[in-house]
Amino acid sequence: MRAGRAILGGAGAAILLLAACSSDSGLMNIRPGDTDGPDEFGVLPNLPLERPAEGGELPPPDPGGASRADPDPRGDAVAALGGARGSGTAADSALIAHAARAGSDPDIRERLAAEDAEYRRRNRGRLLERITNRNTYYQAYAPMTLDSRAELARWRAAEARTPGAPPASE
Repeated sequence: MRAGRAILGGAGAAILLLAACSSDSGLMNIRPGDTDGPDEFGVLPNLPLERPAEGGELPPPDPGGASRADPDPRGDAVAALGGARGSGTAADSALIAHAARAGSDPDIRERLAAEDAEYRRRNRGRLLERITNRNTYYQAYAPMTLDSRAELARWRAAEARTPGAPPASE
């Protein structure tokens, strides 16, 4: 009887031990050769449906065309920056010219990816952190993190309005 309980207890402990080792901490670990990971911008919610004005006419059907309820992040960004909503570079030429007024680098994505890979290679963490696969993301990028409290104090000292920030405690 006691041997059966000991075996069941040992098996239960082994299962718990294996379950504890199954956490997926690889999402934010900084290692060379990491996969791209999840694409948090890949899922976009639909826009709310709009009801036409009383007596208003519905738009003509457009089989195979884009739904008006589907989001258009590129068009929204262009409109927010003052460009004309529409496709093609003709509608966006003024916006593109203004954004590139100081010059642009066509290889910016590749250059930044290479610089970030080099930075992550130099800031991989200590030996035990690498062996235990510990998350070193925040530690590695700590020098680049904005201190929000110090920044808020700086803006308040300059007497700038900070309506999105909590009121200053007195």
